[in-house]
Amino acid sequence: MKSTQPRKQRKMLYQAPSHIRYGHFSAPLSAPLKTSHNIGSLPVRSGDTVRIMRGDRKGLEGKVTEVDKKKYRIFVEGVTREKVDGTTTLIPLHPSKVMITNLNLDDKWRRESLKVEEATEEAERPKEKLIEEEKEPKEPPKKKRKKKPISKTKAKKTKKSEKKKAEESQSG
Repeated sequence: MKSTQPRKQRKMLYQAPSHIRYGHFSAPLSAPLKTSHNIGSLPVRSGDTVRIMRGDRKGLEGKVTEVDKKKYRIFVEGVTREKVDGTTTLIPLHPSKVMITNLNLDDKWRRESLKVEEATEEAERPKEKLIEEEKEPKEPPKKKRKKKPISKTKAKKTKKSEKKKAEESQSG
C-alpha cells in the first residue's frame, strides 16, 4: 500500500480483491510447525486447529469452522457467546490474533505448496553456509596503490638531492 493515510488504508483493505484478502488471513505457525515446514506464517483455512493468543479467550484451542473473507474474521469451534434469548453464537476472531497449531492438509494444492517452499528454502541454505564459510578465513585484499608518474621538476630535484647526499657521504 502506498498511502499512509488511515482512511485510504481502510478503503484499500475493505475493497481488496479475494486473492489479496487471502494473504491478509495469514496467522503465525506454532514452533514445531515452523521447524517442520520452514515457514513463519500461512493463511488460515477451515479445518486448521488454532490457539487464541489475544483477548478474553486467550489460550483456548479449537478447529476453524468458518472463514468470513468479507468481514476478515474466522470462527473457532467452542468459542461461543450466549445471547440474551438463550441461543449461542460463534464469536468472530481476526486471524492475526490466533496461532496455527495443526494444519489441514486435505487439500492437494496446500500440501504441494508447503513442499515447494521447503525445497526452495533447503536449496538456499547450503549456499548461505558456503558463503559464510568462505568469508571467515579470507582476509580482505589489500588495495594496491598505483604509482603516479613523477613530473620533470620533481625528477630534477630528486636527482640533485641524490647528488648532494653522495657528495656528503664521500667527503664525510
